[in-house]
Amino acid sequence: MILPLLMWLMIILCLAGCGAENFDRPGPGTDDGLYTSLYPYYAEFCALSQIKKKVGYGADIRGEIGGHSVFYLNGACRDPKTDYPTLLLCDQVPASADSDPRDGVGISMNSHFSNAKWVAIPGRAFFYDGDLPRDHGLTRTDYVRGKEEAKRLGIYRAVTFQDWVFDDKPGDVSREDWKYEVSIATDYAISFGRGRYCARVPVDRAQMTRMIAFLNAQNAPYRKGQETFDWDVFTDNCVHLAHNALTAAGVWREWPINRPLLISFFDFPVPKNEFVNLMRRVNDPPDLDLLELYHDQSAARSLAEFGRLPWIPGVVASSRGLQEPNQVYDTDVKQIFYDDPVTGRYQRRFDTILDHPRYSDIERNMDYFSTLYGQLAAQRKPLAAWLARDEFDPPAARQRFTDFYRRFYAFVDRERADISQKLARLNGVPGGTDREPLLSQAQPR
Repeated sequence: MILPLLMWLMIILCLAGCGAENFDRPGPGTDDGLYTSLYPYYAEFCALSQIKKKVGYGADIRGEIGGHSVFYLNGACRDPKTDYPTLLLCDQVPASADSDPRDGVGISMNSHFSNAKWVAIPGRAFFYDGDLPRDHGLTRTDYVRGKEEAKRLGIYRAVTFQDWVFDDKPGDVSREDWKYEVSIATDYAISFGRGRYCARVPVDRAQMTRMIAFLNAQNAPYRKGQETFDWDVFTDNCVHLAHNALTAAGVWREWPINRPLLISFFDFPVPKNEFVNLMRRVNDPPDLDLLELYHDQSAARSLAEFGRLPWIPGVVASSRGLQEPNQVYDTDVKQIFYDDPVTGRYQRRFDTILDHPRYSDIERNMDYFSTLYGQLAAQRKPLAAWLARDEFDPPAARQRFTDFYRRFYAFVDRERADISQKLARLNGVPGGTDREPLLSQAQPR
């Protein structure tokens, strides 16, 4: 008993940003339709605030200030042939199938589940906002309608819950209805009860295929009954799942799960930290240093497998608060970092992301990368100059770097052409903004 108490004391001492969260910055970001026209495949990680249900209405759901995280995949769909949460590329779903014609799926991992690690919620608008517009408050009627729609979609039809979830279930409520009651605003209709910060990352079809395969494999042992899923905040939580799905797409290194507790306690992902980590990983290349990029194993693997680097244009941040006014949830929610109490580095990095337009405005973001790739092309040194270094004397090392060098500059050339085309399209959109180069703006490391 003493060890868990000491652990939580240490966590509390390291938490930062404990005031009520303000989701006004950076705001809604790029229009969804415009973004999808530019990037039809993308993954979006969202750090969610705590949830605070008003007392006396339905299930008593009041979460901790660490919050929750979810993951949205545009271009992935639920497999219409099964009620169990399984994914396909949307273009692999037969046109004649009796499936919901949505744009993608939301992925949520929940400690409630026993025969699945995650569930899939079809449709961006329903997953995030319960199909309510931004300026619409939440009434009890909206709340009931959201649960009814989720039940119609059969989100939990083939998903069993842990027995403890039903301990507080009223006698006149069925177990099936209780699933939707305890999970709303956590797995679906997020903005009913939680605010969010999201990082949207463009991927290609091959990367989306790899993420789908990873996620399906994560559910496979529970679907077959080989194992019972047991969520753990330190060793296997909702952020691990999204992080490692992005690892499958070549974004960064794996975050191992199910490690010994004493190791995991000092190295476990937190939603708001992960939002910052992802925005920095995909937006801030390491000082244009070709050797550093070469020695980044996950970046080199991404280039070899997908022809892409993790640092790409089109990665933008957005935020949204709860539906207000709100008859069902309190809106003074919190969301914390696991931070260094002396330097507060995550808070500084977070503020930079919210304050610098290139992190949330698609045109400014593309301008930044256009300048970046132009510099990379202009500073290109001949391959022979690199191979003269001692570290490339062994033939195998020479070949590895040669392959990397050629793939790298092929990637740069493709991206420069692609950005030019996309910026030309954006310049034809009414309401474009005057832009200035942002590459010189220093970023905190």
